[in-house]
Amino acid sequence: MRLPSMSQPFLLAPIAECPPGPPPAQVRLAVLGARGVGKSAMIVRFLTKRFIGDYEPNTGSLYSRRVRLEGDHVAVQIQDTPGCIQVPEDCVQVLDSLSRCVKWAEGFLLVYSITDYSSYQSVRPLYQHVRKVHPDARTPVIIVGNKADLLHARQVQAKEGLQLAHELGSLFLEISTSDDSQGVCDVFQYLCKEVSKLQHAGSADRRRSSIIPRPKSPNMQDLKRRFKQALSSKVK
Repeated sequence: MRLPSMSQPFLLAPIAECPPGPPPAQVRLAVLGARGVGKSAMIVRFLTKRFIGDYEPNTGSLYSRRVRLEGDHVAVQIQDTPGCIQVPEDCVQVLDSLSRCVKWAEGFLLVYSITDYSSYQSVRPLYQHVRKVHPDARTPVIIVGNKADLLHARQVQAKEGLQLAHELGSLFLEISTSDDSQGVCDVFQYLCKEVSKLQHAGSADRRRSSIIPRPKSPNMQDLKRRFKQALSSKVK
């Protein structure tokens, strides 16, 4: 299905900054998943078009860049998160440490590796935690099966990812961060677009709620009629 901090700062050099002017819209994303599923590689692939296969264990880097998405300048902030220990029970125990990140973000990628079944099992508790913090079902969450190029080592079938996404009411797709730069970009761009739509909807709701209904103008003919009736009743 195709959807319509690094210690080396030079990795972000290819990203074009926005020209001077009014501050752009801001989109806050978080990438969650078990250890070793390729979260950092996905983010760097999106930001720089480069693929880097080896990373030190992530301690929670925040990537912040102004980029151009669908003709608009957007300030995208992407929170990379430490991986859970790859056992569902242990993953639940460390969810509390992710609460601040989950509360901060407006859109989420839940990533597993198709070569690691335990990382797939970590997706459900992560999703449940996101929904606990963001009960609004409109908050966009995408489930991503990464490393789709490693078919010889597949442990999670595509139909399993699709079934899980269907059960959770989320979107799903498989990608290869190493082989498909465009696929990675599509994921992030779609998520940015969904967050922007939700922001605009929230702004419209706030505007509507702030409008005080204007009182209706009195009907002068009706007032005259009732005034005459009151006078006539006094005369009698």
